[in-house]
Parts: sequence; C-alpha cells; structure tokens
Amino acid sequence: MSHTLYASGVYMGRMLNPSGDKIPPADLYEACKVMAPYVKWNGGLSWDFDALHTMDIDPNFITLIERYLSDVMDNGSEHRGWKLPETTLIFPWILRMYPELKFIFWIRDPRDCILAHHRTDDLKDFGISYPETEDLRERRAISWLYQYELMKATPLPEQVITVRFEDFVLNQEDTLKRLEGFLDIPLARIIVRPDSIGRWRSDDGVSDFPFFREALLEQGYEV
Repeated sequence: MSHTLYASGVYMGRMLNPSGDKIPPADLYEACKVMAPYVKWNGGLSWDFDALHTMDIDPNFITLIERYLSDVMDNGSEHRGWKLPETTLIFPWILRMYPELKFIFWIRDPRDCILAHHRTDDLKDFGISYPETEDLRERRAISWLYQYELMKATPLPEQVITVRFEDFVLNQEDTLKRLEGFLDIPLARIIVRPDSIGRWRSDDGVSDFPFFREALLEQGYEV
C-alpha cells in the first residue's frame, strides 16, 4: 500500500526503506513503550485496553510522535501520509491525536504473516506482556492477535477503510477503485505477486493456531 501511495504522488516521508516504511522509526518505537504500561494484561490471551480511550495521553508520547512525524506534518504537499507497521501498537492514541486523518486498515491472513520475521515478533520489546513461549511461530501468532484485538477494541475513526492484502493482490483494480473513492485521488497500479498468498499451505511448520479462528471468520478467510 505504501508503494501504491508513493507512486501516486502521496508524500510518505523524507526517508523510506525498501518496504515503504517511514524511517528512522526510533521515536515511534519509543512511543510504543510509553503507551504499553497503560494496557492491562489479564493473563492468557486477554488484554484490557479501556484506559487508552479516556485517560490523558502521556506528554512524552505526544513529543515522540510529533518528532517522528515532523517531516510529514511540515510538508506542503496536498496529500501526505506514512506507513510503519508498529503504528498499530499505538493506534488508540494516534487516532486521538489525529482524528481528522484517513486510516487504511491493511490486513493479511495471519497464517501467512507469521511465516516471516517482523519487528513485533516479541511484544516484550515494546513493553507488552503476554504468555511466555519458546515457540517462535506461537510468539508471532500472539503478537498478531494482540494487534488485532487492540484494533477491535478501539472506536473506529470517522474515516477508515479496511483492505485485505489478498484482495489487493488478486483483484487490484476493484480494490484500488474502492481506495480511490475513499481517498478521493487517482492511484497508480503497481506490480503484485500472487504467489505471496497462501504460502502457509505448503509450509512445513505450524502456522494455523486455534485462537486465529475468530479473526479469520470475521475477515472472511477460509478456516
């Protein structure tokens, strides 16, 4: 999605990595650690996010986010944005800081997501508690579930659209038309890779965890 927006003339930040992430990410990573203590872990795979929606936002968090986004917010382009996956970890406070933004909720089948390394593989790196496990796949799966539950627990912004990665790849034209209607700008067409979908089916390791079931059904994935 970041590459599509960039190719469409949207300013996505001064520096991007090959994945289209706005870098350097250190300030946003630190902001994740500032917010994390206000999430209550109930044990198991249950977290309480209620305080995030009503409490005063920590001033240190605001300082860090404003510094991370300074190039985007100060840019004079008509269309601006950013992409960094770890933004999901702080979505409730990002929404409260910038309620006027348009949010693209980009989701992918978790069974494919956990096949590769991500910066959020170990939530403890961001100060978030979860059931300890030595199983790397399970750790990644718990991280995916945490982020999904955090999004579900957050009141939807006024302007948001959900886009499945699979729909973008397999039916790019129709998906882009939806996005163009939402963003009110023409979007570029980019090369996509259909072989990036359903890799978990031919993978030798465990990728389908029972606690994925509800999310898979909610998002229309085959169970």
